Parts: sequence; C-alpha cells; structure tokens
Amino acid sequence: MRGEWLRTLRAAGVTGVKVHDLRHFYASALIAQGCDVVTVQRALGHSSATTTLSTYSPLWPDAEDRTRSAASAVMRTALADSADSVRTNTTG
Repeated sequence: MRGEWLRTLRAAGVTGVKVHDLRHFYASALIAQGCDVVTVQRALGHSSATTTLSTYSPLWPDAEDRTRSAASAVMRTALADSADSVRTNTTG
C-alpha cells in the first residue's frame, strides 16, 4: 500500500501527504457537512465518541458559529428579495 501511495503522490506532483492525512480530511469533511459526532465516530471506527471529540471537537461549530451563519442567511435572503424588487421594479 505504501508503494502505491508514494507512486500516486509522485504522479500528482504532491509531497508530504501521508495516508493518515486522508483520514483527517475525511473526518473534517464529514463535520463540515454537518455530521454529528456519533456519525463521524462510526465512520472512523473510533471506540467512543470521546475519542472522536478529543481530536476533532474544534471543527464542530459552536453557538457563535451557528449565530453568524443564521444572521448571514437572513441577510442573504433580505438582500436577494431587495434585489428582486429593484430588478422587477416593485416595492413592498
């Protein structure tokens, strides 16, 4: 497996990436897509959620992150509605 990995890296012109780095990338992607801790735990084969959280807890959004996302979504909707009314020359 190591030989195949090294050949793949060489062919891609990439250096310094370990197979284990793919595991972290996978976990990070699952978290970024909104997967909960138990889902990530099972995907990685960790024996407990504590193991998963001890490594990846900083990647899960906290209350402040969720508040910023919610406010951003509200503003995007309001701005899109405003742009639509200007574009169609309607005001409300």
